[in-house]
Amino acid sequence: MRKTQTKKYLLALLPFVILVGLFEIIPIATIIVRSFTPESGEIGLTLANYVQVFTKKLYRSAIFNSLIIAVFSSVIGLFVAFFGSKAAYEKGGRAKKIFMSLLNMVSNFSGVPLAFAYIIMLGNTGILTLIGQKYGIQFLAEFPLYSVVGLMFTYIYFQIPLSTLLLLPAFESIKKEWKDAVGLLGGTSRTFWMKVGIPVLMPSILGTFSTMFANAIAAYATAYALVMNNVSILPIRISEQFVGDVVQNPHLGGALAVILMALMVLSVFINEKILQKDRGHQE
Repeated sequence: MRKTQTKKYLLALLPFVILVGLFEIIPIATIIVRSFTPESGEIGLTLANYVQVFTKKLYRSAIFNSLIIAVFSSVIGLFVAFFGSKAAYEKGGRAKKIFMSLLNMVSNFSGVPLAFAYIIMLGNTGILTLIGQKYGIQFLAEFPLYSVVGLMFTYIYFQIPLSTLLLLPAFESIKKEWKDAVGLLGGTSRTFWMKVGIPVLMPSILGTFSTMFANAIAAYATAYALVMNNVSILPIRISEQFVGDVVQNPHLGGALAVILMALMVLSVFINEKILQKDRGHQE
């Protein structure tokens, strides 16, 4: 009986296994193998593609810029999301439902439409830019939209609603009795959040940061629509190697893609190690 049920479960999983194999495992394996293949296409393995990535300034700056944008946009987005989630959790009721509806709407506004919205508002002839020029507001008049800073601002915009949606359910694990207990012991609201609330939420905060980091470092559509090739980041440099108008080098693109995947896996690995250490202290 058990063998029959096991066979049924395996049969039900077969379509999922096929999809994962065709659209994830095989493409990843192909990219990894291609990254170690000589540019000439000859049979054999080489590290020349990786040497080129780490010796050429163009690709080193792409890695550095991607890391800077991903880390800072994730930290700032998570910081704002924490207080937004905290306010929604404490307010509750209808206000929380309205807040959730707005978050769901805003979180879907990303990619090319978001880039065009920023261009209209803060581009060279954007609305806010012209207002800044007219009234002498230097921050608006000279806003560096087509740069790493400008790109970071656009990333922060879509990081905030997504990280808020991920953090909100975690706040439901905080019990009112804990606040009352801290109050009875003479603690303030700040004491509660520093000693109880944030430690309880830390696994969720770290997990959200890991998701935000991966989301930012792999984002492509917004960056390409906004800055195209003017700012060197990994997703744009990878796309150039496969669909470039002048030169295409899929082997170098594979090496860049493997590095991008390695950074994402590393962020998840570090997050898991921190969580394991935290669980060990709790036990």
